[in-house]
Amino acid sequence: MKGRILVMGGHEFDRLDGNEAICDHIVALTGRAKPRICLLPTASGDPEDQITRFRRSFGGRGCEVSDISLFRLGTNPVDVAGHLLGQDAIYVGGGSLVNLVAIWRAHGIGELIGECLGRGVLVAGQSAGAMCWFEAGITSSSGRPEPAPGLGLLEGSLCVHYHRDPERRRRYLAEVGRSMPAGHGADDQTGLLFRDGELAEVFTAREGAGVWKVTAGEEGGLEAPVEAVDIRPEPPAGGASSALDDFRALNQWRQSSPAR
Repeated sequence: MKGRILVMGGHEFDRLDGNEAICDHIVALTGRAKPRICLLPTASGDPEDQITRFRRSFGGRGCEVSDISLFRLGTNPVDVAGHLLGQDAIYVGGGSLVNLVAIWRAHGIGELIGECLGRGVLVAGQSAGAMCWFEAGITSSSGRPEPAPGLGLLEGSLCVHYHRDPERRRRYLAEVGRSMPAGHGADDQTGLLFRDGELAEVFTAREGAGVWKVTAGEEGGLEAPVEAVDIRPEPPAGGASSALDDFRALNQWRQSSPAR
C-alpha cells in the first residue's frame, strides 16, 4: 500500500490537551502553506457541529477546507472522486467503526481512498477514522467494546482511547491474546504515521499520553511502550493563551470564511 496514513487515538477540534499541536502537525505533513483538506464525517452521521468545528480549526490555519456528506448526496450532489483526488489531505472523523465501514463499502470509498494515497494525498483520522484502515479494531458501535473488521489497508490492528476507556483496552488485550492480529493501543492526543504500510513516526501531544505495541502472549495480549516524539511547541514567554485569544481567533475565522 502506497501513501501516508496518520492514525490518532483520539482528537478534537479545540484548543485543549494538545489538539492544537496535532492540527498544526497535520498541516505541516501536507508540505503546503495553504493545503486543501476535506473532512469525511461519515462515522458519526455527518453532524453539523463536527463540520463547523473542523472548518473553524483548519480554516483558521489558512487551509482551504471542505467536507463531503455521504448522507446528503441526494440533496447536495458532489463529484466525490474528483473532489477527494484534488485534496492535499483527507481527515476522517470518529464515530461508529461498523457504520463507517458499511457505508464506505456501499459507496466504494475505500478503493477511492487507496487511489488518493497513491497520488500523494495525506489521509488522517481519529478513533473510528483511525481504526478503519487496519484489519481489525475494538469498537463500541453496539454499546460495549467488541472486535470489528476494518478495511485492511494497513496490516494489524488498532485500539483507540486506550487508557481513557479501560474496558476497551481489556477487550483488546484479550482479543489479541486469542486471534486478533497484533497492533497498537493509542491514547487520546497520540498518533502513528504509516508510510507505504510501514510505521514511520509515533508522536504524543499531551503529558502522559502514549502508544503501546500489543502482541499475543500465553495469557492474553502483552504491552510494550513505544517511543514517541512530543510535538507540542514550547510555551510562549507570556504563558498559555487566554480566552481573549480564543475569541479573537474565532472572530477572525468568521470574518474570513465564506457563507455556506
